[in-house]
Amino acid sequence: MRIVIKIGTSTLAYPTGHLNIRRVEELCKIVSDMKNAGNQVIVVSSGAIAMGIGKLGLRERPKDIPTKQAAAAVGQCELMYVYDKLFSEFNHTVAQLLITSEDVENETRHNNFSNTLTRLMELDAIPIINENDTVATKEIVIGDNDTLAAIVAQSVKADKLVLLSDIDGLYTADPHKDPNAKLIPVINQIDEKILALGGGSSTNLGTGGMVTKLEAAKICMSCGCDMIICNGNTPENLYAIMDGKSIGTTFTEKKL
Repeated sequence: MRIVIKIGTSTLAYPTGHLNIRRVEELCKIVSDMKNAGNQVIVVSSGAIAMGIGKLGLRERPKDIPTKQAAAAVGQCELMYVYDKLFSEFNHTVAQLLITSEDVENETRHNNFSNTLTRLMELDAIPIINENDTVATKEIVIGDNDTLAAIVAQSVKADKLVLLSDIDGLYTADPHKDPNAKLIPVINQIDEKILALGGGSSTNLGTGGMVTKLEAAKICMSCGCDMIICNGNTPENLYAIMDGKSIGTTFTEKKL
């Protein structure tokens, strides 16, 4: 199976911006195990800006572009060092790809990007992708890493995209405000009613929210790739998904 896993900032880091060591270690172990089982795995990782915030001792997410870029430059080094160290312990090689919107909007650059990804998987490496926040300026740009992950899944014809978030999936209402909100396990069509359930980002460090996840789901469903939103606080959810169990919310055109 070819699977893209998007790891959100809230999964990687504490609200302080510092790395959640126990969770990241568990994630790297499980992804390595998935690779050992014969799957091809691509990681789309947020967290560079958040980790830069922590390392630079900033008290909150910067609002100006230059400081965001500076935080990303510092945090990206830290993030890849952690991934390289942890995956190496399980005998897996990682590769870093930093891209901007031009890399997906320009046909030639998009083809080059897709070819590089495909070759890395043929070489048995784990591509780790992030937006190049150190130079991007129009949504530090692609619209959040949810959208980027969907574009990656589409580009490599992935079987599944898993978005690890700070929420269990899509609910009938905001579960933070409505105690009667119910998790929706499967969605076969994204209509106006489903779109109306989207909201903003629930964390100060992240940039995404349910709106970007629904946009990502539309991209995936248009190319036959299933997308799952599940809680990244429980990395073992990845095992359950690979075993075909119902976890979080699955977006699929197939009737389950």
